[in-house]
Amino acid sequence: MKRFSFRRSAGLIAASAALIAGPALSAHATTSAAPSGQQSYAAQARAAGLTDQQAGELQRQVDAVRAQEPQARQTSANTLAIPGGTVTLRAPGQTETRGLTSPRTALACGNGHLCITDGRGVNYDYYRCGYYDFNGVGDGTFNNNQTSGTRARFYNSDGSERWSHVAKGTGTASWTPVFHIRPC
Repeated sequence: MKRFSFRRSAGLIAASAALIAGPALSAHATTSAAPSGQQSYAAQARAAGLTDQQAGELQRQVDAVRAQEPQARQTSANTLAIPGGTVTLRAPGQTETRGLTSPRTALACGNGHLCITDGRGVNYDYYRCGYYDFNGVGDGTFNNNQTSGTRARFYNSDGSERWSHVAKGTGTASWTPVFHIRPC
């Protein structure tokens, strides 16, 4: 089970390498070498008012999530589909985490979902049952908006249960020691 600590370290190393190397794709990149998806994500970032530098930083954050979670798939400039749900990243220069495709609409935790915001402002929205790796950091909040009585479980790196919460309810937690989640 120690591989999960390694995954966090590998993600941090990948993110650090991206910061040292600089932006791989600016918000204005239109070269044929850039994948068309990244071009549209850069256009979304521009439309949301991000500078080229902020758009590059946001893409580095997306790439760091993808390094930590190989099954993650970028779906917008700041949102990724992950096993069990989605991750929405706070855009550089923003005070709240919002989807850049509809930046005036606050993120909501839908009925039947377990939503978490970590200390970096990263929003995790789980809506499928299962056992998932979790890469949240710092102190944050949760909204267990699942069917009443559903128990969300949070696990240590060795797979032992750290704590649990019965829906419906909200609270605060330290996410750094949580390595796995079972929403229901």
